[in-house]
Amino acid sequence: MTPTTLSVVVPVRDGERFIADALTSLGRNARRDFEFIVVDDGSVDATPDIIADFARDLPGLTVLRNPAPVGLADARNTGLSAASGRYVTFMDGDDWLAPGYLAGLVAAIDGLGCDFVRVDHVQVEGRKRVVHRAPLSRRGVVLDPRGAILPAGMRTMVDYPYAWAGVYRRSLRDLLHFPGSLHTAEDRPWIWRLHREAATFAVVSLAGVFYRRLVSGSLTQVGDERQLHFFDAFELVLKDLEPEFLPKAARNFCALLAHHLELAGRFTPALRARFEERGAQMVRGLPAALVADAVSRMAVEREAALRALVPDIPPSPHVRIRRDREDS
Repeated sequence: MTPTTLSVVVPVRDGERFIADALTSLGRNARRDFEFIVVDDGSVDATPDIIADFARDLPGLTVLRNPAPVGLADARNTGLSAASGRYVTFMDGDDWLAPGYLAGLVAAIDGLGCDFVRVDHVQVEGRKRVVHRAPLSRRGVVLDPRGAILPAGMRTMVDYPYAWAGVYRRSLRDLLHFPGSLHTAEDRPWIWRLHREAATFAVVSLAGVFYRRLVSGSLTQVGDERQLHFFDAFELVLKDLEPEFLPKAARNFCALLAHHLELAGRFTPALRARFEERGAQMVRGLPAALVADAVSRMAVEREAALRALVPDIPPSPHVRIRRDREDS
C-alpha cells in the first residue's frame, strides 16, 4: 500500500454552486499518494449528492458528514483528525486549484525540509483575477517563523492568515488545530500560534489556489452574531502574548476593527450596538500609546471611525506630523 504523502482537507456547507468545481480541480491534482477528505458540515442543499457523484472518479476521496453544522473551524478539525498524510493542506469548498498545484506544494516542502510553507494565491471576483502575494520578499529560504511576525508597522505573515495558502507537516499536531469556539476569524489566532511556536517555515512563489471572494452566504458577507467571534479570536491572539509582539497585535486588531466598523451597516441595530460596545471595551484594554500610534497611521476615515467609537484615544503628535507632511 502506498503511504499517504498529502492530505487535503475540504470543509463545505451548502456548497452546491461550487463544490463540483472544487472536486474537479482535485481530480486534476490527484496522485496515488494523495488523499482528499471532504467534510460536509450539515449541508441541506444538493451538496451531498454532488459529492457522491465524484466518489467513483476521484481517487483518494473520503467523505465525512456532520449531521448538524459545527462551523468551519471544527469541520477542519474533523478532517485533520482523519488525515494520514505526512503533510496536510486545506481548501475551501467554493475555491479551486490549478492543475499540478498540489504536487508543487509537496515538492516545495520536501525540498526545503521545514515545518510549513506558505504560498501566494489568486483572488477571484467574477471574471477578475488578481495574484495576492504572501507578504515576505525572501522566497525559498528556511526562516524562523517568529521573525516573520514583525515589524509592527508593516504587513507581515500574521496579516496573511489564510490556512489554505500553504502546506504543513502533520507532525505539528495541535498547532494545526483551529479554535472550535470560533465561527469566524478562526485563522487569526491559528496563524499567530503557528508563527510563535513552530520551528521553521518558508515562503515560495507558487499561486495555485483560486479564492472566490465576496461569495453571497459566506461569513464575510453575513452580518449575524457570529461576527462577534472576531473579538474572541483576538482575545486568543492576545492571551499570553510576548510583549515584543503586542504592538503588532494592537495594530492588527485596530485595523481590522476599523474595517468591520465600515461594514457595520450589515448589522441589525441591536447587533451593531453589541459590536461597538465590545470593540470599545477591547480597545480600552490595550495600552493607550499603542492604540494611539495604530489609529494615527490609518486612513482618515478609519481613524475617525475608531475615534468616534473610543473618543478618549489620545493623540499621537509625532505620527500626525509625519503623516501630514506626507499628505502635503
